[in-house]
Amino acid sequence: MRVGPQADPVSSIAVLADDLTSAGDGAAPFRRAGHRATVLLSPGSGTGFEAAAPAPEGVVAVDLGSRLLDEPTAVTRTARAARAVAAAELLVKTVDSTLRGHVAAEIRAAHTASGRRTVVVAPAFPAEGRTTVRGVQHVQGVPVHATEFARDPAHPVRCSDLGQLLPEAEHLEPDQFGKLPELIEQGGTFVCSAVTDADLDRLVSSVPRAGDVLWVGSPGLAAALARHHTRKPASALPELPGARRPLVVVGSANPATRRQLERLRTRGDVAAAVADDPVAAVNALRRASAPVLAVHTPDERRTPPGSLTADLARTVRELVTDGPVDGLVLTGGETAVAVLEALRSEGIDLYDEPEPGVARGVLLGPPRIPVLIKAGGFGDEGTLDRLCRLLAKGGPA
Repeated sequence: MRVGPQADPVSSIAVLADDLTSAGDGAAPFRRAGHRATVLLSPGSGTGFEAAAPAPEGVVAVDLGSRLLDEPTAVTRTARAARAVAAAELLVKTVDSTLRGHVAAEIRAAHTASGRRTVVVAPAFPAEGRTTVRGVQHVQGVPVHATEFARDPAHPVRCSDLGQLLPEAEHLEPDQFGKLPELIEQGGTFVCSAVTDADLDRLVSSVPRAGDVLWVGSPGLAAALARHHTRKPASALPELPGARRPLVVVGSANPATRRQLERLRTRGDVAAAVADDPVAAVNALRRASAPVLAVHTPDERRTPPGSLTADLARTVRELVTDGPVDGLVLTGGETAVAVLEALRSEGIDLYDEPEPGVARGVLLGPPRIPVLIKAGGFGDEGTLDRLCRLLAKGGPA
């Protein structure tokens, strides 16, 4: 896609995200544009953010883990992280494209702490049907508060109107993006509507100095920024082996992911187990002769979500550290964090983004196995099937 004149090159890029899948989604487009990229787990209690400081070149994306926190703690953690990465030449604060989490509070905290003059907010993700129409966030043409995301068990969405979430912001339609050079000089917060990738490209191209801005958006905006800031020559891709025995891990309760899991379970070469009894699940999958394994939380929640996630992570740890598994497909941000923490991994070396909202890479630290991480609400019914086959294949997408 053409995006207009190439911007001045940037070397250091920082991405602050409220969960792990958002960190991967935010970094992946830059990896595709030739930058090296690392995705790091949350630094825990909010201390030790030196790990998040931008590298001299490449992308550092940090999962702050803030979506699961209470709002005051999320604000504190976001502010500390924003101060730590303020020197980055390009600074991106990701938000969920369905507006889950502490969206407004974290935007304000990152703005103040980063020292950026202006905030540009554009949460549209057209590739997944998430659009911003006259300042209102939609999913497949429906305001997000009227979709299944309003019934999200952990983060129900009550408001689709960014003007209500950020009353201090000025709203801009795509035909008004030409005003941005003058507006940025004055400072402030600007909510930008977008329904296509071309709208997002136009937005990015309208800003003369990207470093003056705290960019706030979802993978759609990250992709537009990456198209505008390609690295030449591109950093070499890491080696990514295929998995001989992949394990698909599903902790998300999102209906889209549950449909994907059901489709995967129809394959004759897949053995699946429910992780509400970790010992039984591990034993069943170790005995299985199928080349592809899957483990998931129950279709109907019978215990608190945190307990189910812990059981799932325990099951995966046993299968990876003392079993046949040599590659992972992880669905759901909370699930992915729990699994990586159980494996004592600090994050992933990012390889690419084979599909919108999907990050592919290699675990940091032993075991150095390939991993795919997908947000719970993304994809069609065949997504898990395709990702599983891609994990087994290895190499380029």
